[in-house]
Amino acid sequence: MKKITPLLATLFSLIVVFPIVYSFSASFFSYTDFTSIPPRFFSSQPTFSNYTRAFLESNLAGFLSNSLITATMGTLIRLSISILTAYTFTFFTFKGRDVLFVLIIATMLLPGDALLIENFITIRHLGLIDTYLGIISTSLLAPTHIFMIRQYFKMVSSEYREAAIIEGCSDSRFLITLLLPISQGVVITLALQSFTGIFNDYLWPLLVTNKESMRTVQVGITMLGFSENLDYGPQFAAITLLMTPVLIAFILLNKNIKESVSTRFTGR
Repeated sequence: MKKITPLLATLFSLIVVFPIVYSFSASFFSYTDFTSIPPRFFSSQPTFSNYTRAFLESNLAGFLSNSLITATMGTLIRLSISILTAYTFTFFTFKGRDVLFVLIIATMLLPGDALLIENFITIRHLGLIDTYLGIISTSLLAPTHIFMIRQYFKMVSSEYREAAIIEGCSDSRFLITLLLPISQGVVITLALQSFTGIFNDYLWPLLVTNKESMRTVQVGITMLGFSENLDYGPQFAAITLLMTPVLIAFILLNKNIKESVSTRFTGR
């Protein structure tokens, strides 16, 4: 069993890494590399022109800008809502608190596709079509984030807050100076997950944007149009450019992610 586990881990790692490596390699393919038989894994004549064409022959820069704006806005607002909500459910006592928390967590059982039409109708009535707020509107409430952050906050006894309030410390200062540093690992992990999820979202941005200038990059890649003549190089170049920042962030924050996953969730 001890010998099988490393082999399975290696196999699954190769399955995950293979598309990333192939995408990077294919971004340097020429037209003949895509049409060659047998198929190639590495280009016979690597070319950087695919990256240039991806920007010059499409509005990739605009699509990328829209995705960065929406992902950043959505992540900041989502984390702010999750942190404040988790703090409220942890340190404040009010009638119906537990019932309300259960209802919020229960929304995780609702499939997003089932709410797609109603969400679209609501956003249209609010006049948020072709706006950044309309794109991120369905991503602002994250029950999973609220639950995870609340579990970290519960590791701190309420007596610490009571003592801090007696000494004149406000709730905002207590949250910023004590709770957030303690929960740094999970907050960073959730921030990365939120940014990646919103950045990679396809269906909802496609529905709520009609103008090409408001399209996000995931929608924009499908509009590059080079695949019609089997010239996939610019598309793979664009995909590689999109993966690179996320991979770099994952490598830099790998320690925080491991700490977040390995930390026990304990309740009071």
